[in-house]
Amino acid sequence: MQPMDVADEHSEDSEVESIKDDNTIQQRIEELEKELQYSKAETANAMQRAARDKSEALRYGGSSLARRVINSVELLSKAIHASEGEDGAESVIEGVRLTLDGLKSSLEAEGIIEIEALKSPFDPTCMEAIATVACPEGEEPGNVIQVVERGYRMHDRILRAARVIVAEGDS
Repeated sequence: MQPMDVADEHSEDSEVESIKDDNTIQQRIEELEKELQYSKAETANAMQRAARDKSEALRYGGSSLARRVINSVELLSKAIHASEGEDGAESVIEGVRLTLDGLKSSLEAEGIIEIEALKSPFDPTCMEAIATVACPEGEEPGNVIQVVERGYRMHDRILRAARVIVAEGDS
């Protein structure tokens, strides 16, 4: 047997440690690759869920309003059915009145409100002036004197501008 040189022994230890380090690094790489794969799958799943939720929101977003409007449809049906009897006209008028009240409350429950325009100053952000007339006595110039078509807003967004006639004159 030949005596081992200290330098040879150090190089063998170095090689063994290098192999251990390579194995540790390789294991860590494999772990990170698995984590990356898992993260990619989670991201893909989240995107699919978001797309499905968006699609369902678009498809069924009006269901709350629809459930409320169904009651109004039923009231109209009952009014028509009742109009076939002796008190026809009065029943129809009452049925239409109840239906209108039901529809208004359904819209209000969804955050849809009528724009109050009559006797107020003209506001071009929520009103459309379709005509101007000479300022009648007792009215302020620039005020709305007649609403031709009601306007509606949903929260802070205008759904339909109020179509109005405005008193002209110097304000």
